[in-house]
Amino acid sequence: MVILALGSNLSSSFGDRFENIELALAYLDSYNIKIIKKSSFFETPSFPNHKNPKFINIVIEVFTSLPPVDLASVLIYVEEKLERKRINKNDPRTCDIDIIDYNRKNIEFTYNNLKFVVPHESLGSRNFVLFPLKEISSNWIHPKTNESIDTLIENLPDDDKKSILKVKKP
Repeated sequence: MVILALGSNLSSSFGDRFENIELALAYLDSYNIKIIKKSSFFETPSFPNHKNPKFINIVIEVFTSLPPVDLASVLIYVEEKLERKRINKNDPRTCDIDIIDYNRKNIEFTYNNLKFVVPHESLGSRNFVLFPLKEISSNWIHPKTNESIDTLIENLPDDDKKSILKVKKP
């Protein structure tokens, strides 16, 4: 099982936050990364700077035969095609795609001067990943800590539990 998280908090020349995510999904499909399950759209305050525009996030389960490094290269290409600029960490962005789980393996590698840690080191504190992930994989277990998705959500601060909202595409 390969799990990806997608987010957008800026419009691009292609459209708004929702359209950026939809286009990213189409690009992934064109690289033979087949979507098996897709969560609803969730909106959350930007992290860590809540003054930045709010994010739209989804989580998807995909099937791919690509090894992690090759998958990362496709994800970076898709982000760049959707006009992502990497200037400062946590800047607003048109598209962000993270590998959340790659067949329950713990993986670290560097690609294109970017460090990848799978599962993501901050996964357990990210409401914008945990809530959509729970929707598509209610029995998911963290590959490194062996905590259930329910435990991870339960351990979130109350503000994080209250600040996430399931939304529909306009």
